[in-house]
Amino acid sequence: MATILDIVNGISQVLSNTHDGAIDSEGSPVEMGLRREEGNPLIDSRLIDGFSVRFNRDKMIVSYQYDCKLKHVHDKGFESEIESSINDVVKFIKKEYRKLTKSTLSLKEEGEVDVLVQYVSRVRTTVTANKVYTINGVDGLDKTDPEGLRDNIKKFLDQAPGKKRPKNDKSKSDNFKQFEPWNLQSGQRNTDLK
Repeated sequence: MATILDIVNGISQVLSNTHDGAIDSEGSPVEMGLRREEGNPLIDSRLIDGFSVRFNRDKMIVSYQYDCKLKHVHDKGFESEIESSINDVVKFIKKEYRKLTKSTLSLKEEGEVDVLVQYVSRVRTTVTANKVYTINGVDGLDKTDPEGLRDNIKKFLDQAPGKKRPKNDKSKSDNFKQFEPWNLQSGQRNTDLK
């Protein structure tokens, strides 16, 4: 089993060559299933779409962004078309991950695609879609308390301003009273501080 760091490093290496216009070792364009790869880039108007990947513990979240016309949003099967684009991206990531690391990347879908369509103008919209995958076969993740997180939070909260200072603390205290909007008073905070 691989650690989460090994898997993230492998996926990061795959994503390093996914920008628009990327070419592989043989000099041909990298095809990952996006709409911008269709047509002739010199003659046709460019489509704006792309993807990114982020991680949350053993989850991989694939975000897909696509700019399209408003009438395209109202077509039948628009959401399934966006989902198939995300699935094409995931297939590309799995295939390239296998080439680089010589091991398979096992992902399990978590829920449905979350699609957000935002109005840009009377003609254009921007679509942002997210899909969550669980990375299977991850070793070294503790599900309960990661690295003493609860103890660290307790230490942080013990340092709150309302807590009493230790007896041996010789730092100057601030004699300014708490702000009360119904009881306004003027004055200087600490006469030693100028």
